[in-house]
Parts: sequence; C-alpha cells; structure tokens
Amino acid sequence: MALRAVVFDLDGVLALPSIAGAFGRTEKELALPRGFLNEALIKGDPVGSMVRLMKGEITFSQWVPLAEEGCKKHSKDTGIPLPEDFSVNQVFGKALTARKINRPMFQAALALRKKGYMTCILTNNWLDDSTQRSSLAQLMCELRPCFDFLIESCQIGMSKPDPQIYKFVLDTMKASPNEVVFLDDMGVNLKPARDLGMVTILVRDNDTALQELEKVTRTQLLQMSAPLPTPCHPSDVSHGYVPIKPGVRLHFVELGSGPAVCLCHGFPESWFSWRYQIPALAQAGFRVLALDMKGYGDSSAPPEIEEYSSEVLCKDMVTFLDKMGIPQAVFIGHDWGGMLVWNMALFYPERVRAVASLNTPFIPAKPNVPLMEIIKANPVLDYQLYFQEPGVAEAELEENLHRTFKSFFKASDEVSFTTTKVREMGGLLVTVPKEPSLSRIMTEEDIQFYVQQFKKSGFRGPLNWYRNIDRNWKWGCKGTGRKILIPALMVTAEKDIVLPPEMTKHMDNWIPHLKRGHIKDCGHWIQMEKPTELNQILIQWLETDARDPPVASKL
Repeated sequence: MALRAVVFDLDGVLALPSIAGAFGRTEKELALPRGFLNEALIKGDPVGSMVRLMKGEITFSQWVPLAEEGCKKHSKDTGIPLPEDFSVNQVFGKALTARKINRPMFQAALALRKKGYMTCILTNNWLDDSTQRSSLAQLMCELRPCFDFLIESCQIGMSKPDPQIYKFVLDTMKASPNEVVFLDDMGVNLKPARDLGMVTILVRDNDTALQELEKVTRTQLLQMSAPLPTPCHPSDVSHGYVPIKPGVRLHFVELGSGPAVCLCHGFPESWFSWRYQIPALAQAGFRVLALDMKGYGDSSAPPEIEEYSSEVLCKDMVTFLDKMGIPQAVFIGHDWGGMLVWNMALFYPERVRAVASLNTPFIPAKPNVPLMEIIKANPVLDYQLYFQEPGVAEAELEENLHRTFKSFFKASDEVSFTTTKVREMGGLLVTVPKEPSLSRIMTEEDIQFYVQQFKKSGFRGPLNWYRNIDRNWKWGCKGTGRKILIPALMVTAEKDIVLPPEMTKHMDNWIPHLKRGHIKDCGHWIQMEKPTELNQILIQWLETDARDPPVASKL
C-alpha cells in the first residue's frame, strides 16, 4: 500500500533547537556529566511527574517544583553538586524562547501536503501556564493551520512512546500503518511506530532526514526553489465594518496581534491583493488590518467624485482609526494606497507609527506646476486622462470582468496592455485578446474573487480616485515645505513601467531618514509577483522601525 500520510514530531524535528539539546548545553555550561539532567528528571522522579505533565494531568507550573526537587535529590544521590541558583524553570524558559520553526522541515511538510499527503504533528506537549507560555503559543499559532492534524499528548492523556498513542494517530487519520511515515528525533519514540508497521525516520540533521523522506515519498524536498508564502483565504480571517459617516462604511479583514499595521491597496484591487502578506505579518507579531479602500468590494462606493479626494480619503482613515480605538498605526500602501499613506504621513504624522510605500514614490506638490500638466506631459500616464470622463472607462472595464482582471494582473515578463495612446486607440484593453491567458501569478480562483468583488459596485468608485487631480494638487500644496521625518520605507520594483524606480531618486530630499528596498525582475503587482522577497523586506523593516518605541521611565 502506498504512503499517504506523514507524521512529524515537534521538538527536534519541526522546532529547533530541541529542549533535549538545551539540556546538553546547560550540562556543558555547568560542567555536569552528559545526560545528568535527563536522568535527574526521570530517576529523581519516583511519582512520574514528567509523564503526568505530558499526559496533561498537571500543568507546567505544577510540575516545576517537583522537577526542582527531583534534580536536588539526584544531585544528592550521585554526589554531583548543582549551583545554588540552578533552576529547571530557567533552563526550560531559555530553551523555549530560543526554539524556532525549523524552516527546511516545515517547507517539506508544506510541499508534501500540497502534493496530496495528509500531514500531522504528533508531540509530547504540556499545558503551559508559565511566564514564557507565549513562545509555545506563537509556535503553535503558525504551525497548526498548516497541518491536517495536531495531536498533543496533554490533550489526549497519552504520550510517546506509549503504543496506544500511535494507534490513536492511525484512527485519527483513518490510515493503515503501512500508509504512514513518522519522523522523530528520539529512537525510543520510533520503535513502537515501527513495530506497528509504520515507516520511521530518525532525525539527526535536516539533510539526511529529508533525503530519506524524499526517497520514501518520491517528492523533491531538498534544493526546492523558495516556495510562495501561504496565502490567506477569505474564510481564514476576521471581517469587520467601520461606519465612517452616514452612508459610508469601510470593510477590513484582520489577523494577528501586536502593533497595528494598516494595508492600503491600489487600483483596481481589493484587500485580497495582500493575501500573501497578511499571514506573514501576523506571524511576525503584528495586528494586520487590510482594508477594502473606499469604492471597492464590501466598503461603500458613493458615486460623488469628491468623496475620493486625497483629503477626504485621509480623513476617512483617521475616522477609521478613531472608531477602532487605534491611536497610531503603521501604514503600508501600494499604487493609490501608496499615495494615501504618504499623505497620512504628511498631514497626520501623529497617527502614523511608520509609513511604507510599494512602487508609489513621494513627490511633493509644486505650487507653480499643476499636477494635471505633469500627467499630460508623461505619455505613459495617458490612461489617467482616459479615465477622466465619467462612464467611459467604466463601460469598457465592466463589460467583461474576467477579461479585465486577466488583462491587468500580469507578471513583468508577460504581455499586457499599454498605458500610452489609450485615448487615441479608444480604450485601455483594445489590444487585449477576447480571452487573455491566465498569468502565472494568479489562479482562476483568484480572478474569480476579484470578479465577484467588482460585481458589487463596479468601477465608478475606483476610477473616481483618478478624478480628483486638481483637488489633490491644491490640497498637497498646503504641505509644501514639510518633510517626512517619521520612520519611512520605499520599496521599488525594477520593471514597473508606470511607477519606475527612477521616480523615487529625489525622495531623500524630503524624507532624509528614508530606508529603501528594491526587488529585481518585478513589475507593478509586487505583492503577488514577488511575495517572498517583499515579505522579507517588510518584516525586517517592521522589526527595526515599527515596534513601539521604548518609554522613558518616570521613576
């Protein structure tokens, strides 16, 4: 019978460094004999408190004093002294804080699940009520959604290597032993599984274990190209609505906890354009709020053009923060969302913890040069002039929504439409086939989501963002002379034709502390074309520039 399920241990397999390894390091630091702590916690434990802990009969905090007593007893029995300040609690706390997801093994599990294998975590875990319990919570929060099953000893009253727990695993997965491969870093835990008929792999290092796993699953797991981050599905996130004023509300999705990060999309998009960023930023320790901007999706789409001026849109965002009880947030925007977040930093810096724009540069308004004149002088922006007459672009873009979105969402090396001479040609999609090919950066399901969203309120609201050029210029002139001095990031995409990197070259004059990120071989749809690279840039910046600043002590 062919293998169809893979079971992974947590500690020492999916999470490193292992707690057993932490014991070894502590023994070395304290010049204790190798294996001393492991023996102390077992031989010095006549009542079997470790087994009771793993079965969930007692909590971690109940176990610690019993373990401390066991170590003292073993020290006395063996004549091997322990330091006066020795603490089992500290050893575990240090180990848990240091333990992180073993990425190569995790990526292998994701690849196997994608190929159709059932995946399961089988772990001897405890009910963690310690002061360090957030470390375990963070670990499980990221891992749990990515596996079909999670079996924790403390939740079922059985622990490895009790043979009953392996039978429980088989029953849970509805699998036969010869359909399962089990990976653990302890041979004693593998023997009962092997006796049942499972394939077993002893994990000593990633490469050797993954080579064995490749062999038995016939799946390439080593030297894989960097996988796409796991996107969120609309059902994976909480949805909320904030009333802005009578008749206008903003829809958002939310995931994670920590400092607030507001994600603001561009044209013609949706909160869903951030699907690869939302889980990654949440797992990095942030409260992610991805909005449907005004005019889009489940947010209101008032018909009035002036409702979409930069001034009104920024006031809407301030009201959004007020109603959510968020004094200050990080703002990350793309395309028109980038324009909005720069304006938030310029006009409402007290509400912006840090600001980042993808593709869209900050270019201050010039009082002597109307913005409309700048747009007319740039042939690549002719599409924006085509968008000015209400009803014209709406008719073209709404005629066949599948065609529209398949035409828009393309990778940088895929054929798309041109944004020049749009008025002369009589439309934006004139040169596009009736049945455009699907881009490699999208799935049919992705396209269908955008289609359904734009069936709700059409393109009038989104296009109205382009119809406030003079209003936006006049309002922008009020900020002339101001500099943006809060933490700021500009991420450019090498092959964005409409917003090329060279447009950002003078930004340092106005944002002297600007940090930069650049992604090669990437076009306009940066969140979808290069999500791995973008997430890395954003998370690194958020960690250094967007955490809450330290508060000076008043004592």
